[in-house]
Amino acid sequence: MAYQTSSTHHNAGSVFHGFLAGLRGFLSSVGTALIVSSSYNARAERVQALQAKTDEELAALNIKRDEIVHHVFRDLYYV
Repeated sequence: MAYQTSSTHHNAGSVFHGFLAGLRGFLSSVGTALIVSSSYNARAERVQALQAKTDEELAALNIKRDEIVHHVFRDLYYV
């Protein structure tokens, strides 16, 4: 006589937990992408605002026109 055990309930739970973990990771990635995107959009708007200023206005801010992008992104990289 042979005995067979089935653990489909356990496997279904593992699949469900795996699915939830994957979904959580995906949503976390989307959230991170949205935060990064909004940060870059704000910086791009800042660059445009500074580029619209006159040379005299930039001088008053102690920024040279060719250093605007570096000034706005200075905390992200060093050149």
